[in-house]
Amino acid sequence: MSDRRSPHRATEPVPRSRSGAVGRRSPRTGTEPVRAQSALGLRLLLSAVFLPLFVAGAAYFGQWAAGTGTGDSPGRGMLVVVAVVCGALALLAAADLLVVIRRLRGERGGTPGPH
Repeated sequence: MSDRRSPHRATEPVPRSRSGAVGRRSPRTGTEPVRAQSALGLRLLLSAVFLPLFVAGAAYFGQWAAGTGTGDSPGRGMLVVVAVVCGALALLAAADLLVVIRRLRGERGGTPGPH
């Protein structure tokens, strides 16, 4: 059994380059940020554009499915599936929009939420 796993033996701290469960980490060079940042402006734009599109798609395909009779092509089941997928993507876009807005407020000195 190695010294790292034995709580009874005094060991030296594990170097930061070897910490972590998987693989080796490269030592920090000082040029990369400590916390990775995403392009919040782009995420805001994409969420704001696709949220209404997915909501409109869910409503459109839901109405189409409601007006479909037996033997029509595409079938009611397929249209319901597409409407549900559009609804799920609309929820995902809405959640991302809320997260991006919260992070932008936190960066600008507003009321930051929990991290």
